[in-house]
Parts: sequence; C-alpha cells; structure tokens
Amino acid sequence: MALDNGPVSGREALAELAQERVDHRFKGLPPDAYGLTLAELAAQRRNLFTDGFATPVLALSAERLEHNLKLMETYSARHGLAFAPHGKTSMAPQLFHRQIEHGAWGITLAVPHQVWVARAFGIGRIFLANELVDAAALRRLAAELDADPEFRFVCYVDSVRGVELMDAALTAAGAGRPVDVVVELGAGEGARTGARTEAECAAVADAVAGTRTLRLVGVAGYEGEVPDADPERVHAWLRRLVALAVGFDGAGRFEGLEEIVLSAGGSAWFDAVADVFAEVPALSRPVLKLLRSGAYVSHDDGHYREVTPFNRVPAEGALQPAFRLWAQVVSRPSPGQAFANAGKRDAAYDLDLPFAQAVRPAGGGAERPATGIAVSGLSDQHAWLRTAPEAELEVGDWLGLGLSHPCTSFDKWQLIPVAEADGTVVDYIRTFF
Repeated sequence: MALDNGPVSGREALAELAQERVDHRFKGLPPDAYGLTLAELAAQRRNLFTDGFATPVLALSAERLEHNLKLMETYSARHGLAFAPHGKTSMAPQLFHRQIEHGAWGITLAVPHQVWVARAFGIGRIFLANELVDAAALRRLAAELDADPEFRFVCYVDSVRGVELMDAALTAAGAGRPVDVVVELGAGEGARTGARTEAECAAVADAVAGTRTLRLVGVAGYEGEVPDADPERVHAWLRRLVALAVGFDGAGRFEGLEEIVLSAGGSAWFDAVADVFAEVPALSRPVLKLLRSGAYVSHDDGHYREVTPFNRVPAEGALQPAFRLWAQVVSRPSPGQAFANAGKRDAAYDLDLPFAQAVRPAGGGAERPATGIAVSGLSDQHAWLRTAPEAELEVGDWLGLGLSHPCTSFDKWQLIPVAEADGTVVDYIRTFF
C-alpha cells in the first residue's frame, strides 16, 4: 500500500487488512484468538458476551450502523446533495468504503496523515476541510496527483499567504497537476479558520488565479462555527456562502471548470445546509453541493443525540446510537457507589460522561436496564458509578455504557467488534488514528 507501488484498489487493501493478525495491540479481544487473522476470527462468529471477550470492550451495533448508513444515503439523495462524510470521525477505511457503497461522493479529512491513510486504502476522492501549507505534505500530494490521474483532491485556502506557500512548495516539487482549492469563508468573528469578509475571499481567489499550481473550483465553510449558532444565524451565514459562489461565478472565476464546488455541513446543522443549498440559483456550470457530516455513522448517546437535525425535522427519520462500551464492575465499596474497569483510556469524555444503559449479570441471565446507576466521573481506568437504592449491581456484572461524541470514541480503539443484537460478532473495524 505504499506510494511507490502506485495506486491500490480498495478491494485489495481491505483484503490485506483482513489478514492482519490478532495480538496484544487490540483491547478486549479473546486471548485465545491471538494469532488468528481478522478474517479467521470474524468467520468464527463469536459471541461478545460468552466467547472470551474481555472488558473493557467497545462494540458497534451491526444493525444500527447499517441503519445510519442507509438513512444518510437517502437523505442526501432526497435533498439533491453530494455527500463526503468527514472521515476523521472514525478513521476506519472499512467504514469509508461502506459509506461510498451507500452513495458517498468521497471522504472528507482534516490533516495530511489522514489523506495518506485514505489513499492507502484506495479512496479516490478526498475533500480536505483544512488549509494545507506544509511543504513536505504538498510534495507528497503532488506525487499522488501525478501518479493517479483519476485521483480527485480538493482543499481549503483562506489567505494570500497560504496561497503563496502552497504555490512555492508545489512549484519546487515540480507538480504536474494543479491542486483544486475552494476559498473558505469564515463563520464570523471569533470563529475558526476562514477569510472573514467577502473582500478577503476575493483577494484569496485573485491570488489563486495568479498561480500555475492551484485551481479555484468553488467555495466552502463550516456552519458549525457560527458564533451563538441558532437556525436564523446559521441560515444567514449559509446564504452568505451561496452569495459568494454566485458572485465568483458572475465574475468569471470558474471559467473552464466542469462543475462548481459548494460545500458545508457538520453534524449539527445539515438540515440548514439542505434548506439553503436548495435555493442555489442556476450558475454557469453545474454545482456540486457537497455535504460533509460525519458523526452520523455511529451517532452517539450524548451531544449529537441532542442536536441532530433529525430532532428538528422528525419526518426525515432518526439516527441510532451504534456504540456501546462494556465494562465490568470490579468494586462495590458501599451501597451508593461502585466502580467499573473502563475509564478515560476507553470512553469518550471530552463532552459528556458515559451513560449507564444495561446490566448483564456475572453468572448469566437476561440483560436488564441499568436502573438507578449513573456514571459520576472517570479516572484513567475506572468509571465512578453512583448507585441508587433500587440499583441491582454486583461485582462481576457487565455494565453497558452509551457514549458521547464519536470522534473521541473511535480514536481510543484500534479494533472494534461489530456485533448483532444477540451478541454475534460479524466483523472487526480497524482504525488508524
């Protein structure tokens, strides 16, 4: 999968990944599975609860994962949107390919390392939602583009200085193909990256036009950074973004293109993106309306469950939380307190604490709701549990935890079992953070 070997098909790379052997690198897997390939272990269809998996162990629901993939596929198609889900959420090439199988145009990423991972697994269209001014990364990008005429790459630019740095690095690298760029419009004062005014955006576009190594293909931004975001403010900023594209087109900045790229869309406001992008007037060329929401693939039980656009527009459907972290109760020092063996090393904790959802008795028996149990804190390797009088919980019980913010769930696990509702593990998702 190295660059020197030329482009690799996704099928070949995933087949190679399935031959990776289980060993000490991977948390939660059965010790007696060491030495098996991932393909061999998946073929055994072991049960998550009875066939040797050790806590803590993170699992993805097979059914809910498939539901989420299908829902965003139909949503994008219904609203006339192309879809490049943000892969930094999972950094899992198997999920990249499943998203593409479900209609995704390509994959959105954030930093060069993620681009190299995606390329190693045959991803042919990448949108980098970030500025790229590192000379070493630009040299490699130029080599990737020259080696594979079918590779489509687009990234942000938001300053004249950034354009100058890109041009210098690509010129020094002898780049044969220009790098496609979109001018990033910032979401407002105090927001993240992006040129703050339309005049600054025009200056950046002028700088791009003065190079041989860059090609302006559109405009983009991230509405999730709108200060004090609410529907009115988000819609207003998105209309600024559309107006910028219209103005650039009227000024002839997109001459010679087959299509104009117009991109936005995090996981909190993609309904607003769909609303405003539906208003785009006819331009001189077809418009690729590119949505980039990524957290949908696993969804979550915290932040995104509260802010998902599907809550605002229930007729569109509903995403389902697909993660569950299983930990084991290792201490019950008092009637009001217990400790499980999963902590900050295992669970997302940057936004919300995990949510106690289910208990599986140590000696076997039916799964039951985690009534009266709440996570009150996390240590490095312990979850602090607050238990009410009605809580049924003993040392040795397995506790199922819902998680918040999928981005920081995926990055704690290099290998994640995909389990059906009865616990049968049908696949293993390999991550590359």
